[in-house]
Formats: sequence, C-alpha cells, structure tokens
Amino acid sequence: MHLYNKKNDFRKDFGNLEELDLKLVNNKKREQIKLQQQLLKIHNSVNRFQRQLQDVKPTPEYIEKLKEIMEEVENSINVFKEEQRQIYDELLKEEKICSQEILAFEKKIVTWALAVATAPKACPKAVAKVRLTKTLEEDLPVEVVEFEKFLQQTGGRQGGWDDYDHQNFLKIWTKHSGKPVYMKEALMYLPGRTEEETRLHENWYQEFLFLEERKKEAILKWKAKKQLEKEELLKQKEKSAGELERERLARAEARRRKEEQEKREKEARLEAWKREKELQMAQEKEQQLREEVYNRRRAKEEQRRQLEVKLAVEAYTRQKTEREELLQLEKLMREQAELEEKRRQAAREIVKFQKRDFSKLESKLQEKQAKEQEEAEREKRLAKLKEKVEVHISRDPSRLWNPTKGWEERTKEIGPTGGGPLLNMPHRAVPSWRQGL
Repeated sequence: MHLYNKKNDFRKDFGNLEELDLKLVNNKKREQIKLQQQLLKIHNSVNRFQRQLQDVKPTPEYIEKLKEIMEEVENSINVFKEEQRQIYDELLKEEKICSQEILAFEKKIVTWALAVATAPKACPKAVAKVRLTKTLEEDLPVEVVEFEKFLQQTGGRQGGWDDYDHQNFLKIWTKHSGKPVYMKEALMYLPGRTEEETRLHENWYQEFLFLEERKKEAILKWKAKKQLEKEELLKQKEKSAGELERERLARAEARRRKEEQEKREKEARLEAWKREKELQMAQEKEQQLREEVYNRRRAKEEQRRQLEVKLAVEAYTRQKTEREELLQLEKLMREQAELEEKRRQAAREIVKFQKRDFSKLESKLQEKQAKEQEEAEREKRLAKLKEKVEVHISRDPSRLWNPTKGWEERTKEIGPTGGGPLLNMPHRAVPSWRQGL
C-alpha cells in the first residue's frame, strides 16, 4: 500500500519497475510460444522421418527422399541450437555486465564506508561496525576465508551458472552419483552447454564440495576452540600465575600438536582428493576409450549397412537395366518382325495393285479400241448419209428474188376449214441413221 500510494516519492520509480517487469514477462511468454512452435516443428519432422522408415524400399529415389528428410531435420535442429546459443551468449554478456556494475556499486559502498570510518569521530557506530567486521574476518579460520574467496572468484554458489541449469546439473549428477555416464543425459537437459563447460562445472562443483566440507569442519573446530578458550578463561581467573603459565605452555604444546595433527589430516585429505581426481580422470579416459570403441563400431556398422544398401541399390539398378535392355531387344525384334511383315504385305499389295492396274489398263485399251471402232463406224455411216442427202445445185443468181417454196405455200389459197378429222400431221423427216433407235 505504501508503494502504490500516489503521494509516495518512490511511486514513479516503482511504476517504471512494474512496466519493465511486465515487459519482461510478455517477452518470456512470447519466447516460450516461439520455442514450443520450433520444437513442435522438429517433432513433426522426426515423426515424418520415422513413418518413412517403417516401409523401407531400396530404391535410389526413396534413399534420396530419406536423405532430404534427414538433412531437413538436422538443419532445423542446428538452426534451433544456434539460435539458443546466441540467446544464451547474449544473456551471459548481460549477466557479466550486471555483475561488473554490482561490483562497482559494492566498491563504491565500501569506499563510502571507509571514508566514513576515517572521518574524525563523525560516526562512532559505523567505525565500531567496520572494526568489528575486520576483527571477525581476521578471527575466522583460513578455510572459511578461502571458501568465501572461492565463491567470489567463481561466480557464487552456482559457479556462474543460472539456477535452472545448476539445479538440472545437480539432479543428474546426484542421480548417477557423479559417474561419467551422467554426461550424455546432462547434455540433453542443459541446452546451450557444451561437454567441456559441463566438465569444468563438474570440477568446480567437486572443489566447491571439498572447500565447503573443510569450511564446516573448520567452523566446528573454531566453535569448539572458542568454547574451550572461554572455559579456560573462566578457569584462569581462579588459578595462580604459575599454574596459568604452565597451563599456557601445555596449551601451546597441545595446540602445536593439534595443529600438526590437523596439518597431517589436511595433507591426508588433500592426498585422498588427488587420488580420487586421478582415479576419476582414469575412469574418464576409460569411458572415453569405450565411447571411441563404441563410436568406431557404430561407424563400421553404419558403413556396413550403407554398403548393403548400396549393393542392394546396385543390384536393383543392374536388374532394372537388364530388364530394360531385354524389353528394348524384344521391342526391336518385334519392330523388325512387324517391318518384315509390312514389307511382305506391301509386296503382296504391290503385285495386287499391279494386276489391278494391268487389268484396268487392258480394259481402258479395250474401251479405247471399242470407241475408236465405233467412231470409225459412225464416220462411215455419216459418210454414207452425206452421200445420200448431198444435193448438187447449180448456180442460179435469179433465185435470190424468186419467192421461196414456203412463201408459195403460204400464199396458196386456203379452203374452208372444216371440223373433219386430221388425217396427216406434217412433221420433220427422221434421218435414216436415227430410224429404229
């Protein structure tokens, strides 16, 4: 309510923070939707490839189709990984910049505190607080100081990783009890992290556990030491000075022996840790050799399978080529047989047409001879008729003005027309050559 109050001085800055938070939430939702769409696309491509593998046909077209689908799936996965890697790189850069800015602000705050502490009695409480902090740091065990420095130098209790990746790493590493076989599963749950980064984080985490265990032991010893010192301080008040001196020497000797014992224990733990690291490196090398053997065996198996597929494709291609050659030969023989049959049929047709043409030619010659014979006979008949009807008239110029026979006939006296029967109708004479036709 205090922050939402409009009269509050911090309301404006808090409103900006609210807007920024809302913008980040919306960007996160959009990024989730985009990731789901990309993963769904990759999932559909993988399912399509699996469906294609259910009915394998050793044909070049089918193998080429499988190759195209595999390349498409691989390209989509590579694009997705590259986008995620770029996003994580940008986030790491931003995180590094923010860490540097926070360190700069912390240095400023420390500088302010030192300036206040060096001021002449300006703030007694602050001076007392700084001195108390320095005293506590000087009084703390070396292991605690080393652990805190280790955390400051390596990015805190998560080794510079974000909480999501670090928790996934811890879950998988604990599940496999730190064995090298956890690496494959870890890479699946740590997108954007390479195997080298994961191994470096594993080494950091083991060193973190080692230093944290040392810190806990040192704190317990420090507390026990403080408790003993407190008890001894109470006892010292009741003892004399000589006893105090002897006890001090005894305590010093005990402390020296204890420090020697702690040193030996520390060296023993360090030696054990080194042996464990050497054993772990040997196991990693062995695991790496096993993986190389497995990869070579898998590569040989894949090469053998590809060779079988290649031989099957070559056999199919050879059979197809032989079948096509056989079909081509059969087609050629069939075409030759059809051509020979056509030639024989053409020869028969040619003979037939020659006979038909010869018969037609004979008939035409006969018709021509018959026509010539008829023409000759007709000429003869016409000549005979001409001889019969030919009139030899002598030249008489007076015929020109004498009346013709027709006119004389018309000028004859015509008797009365009676209604008797017509006995004879004049008509033109029929030539002798047309009589009887």
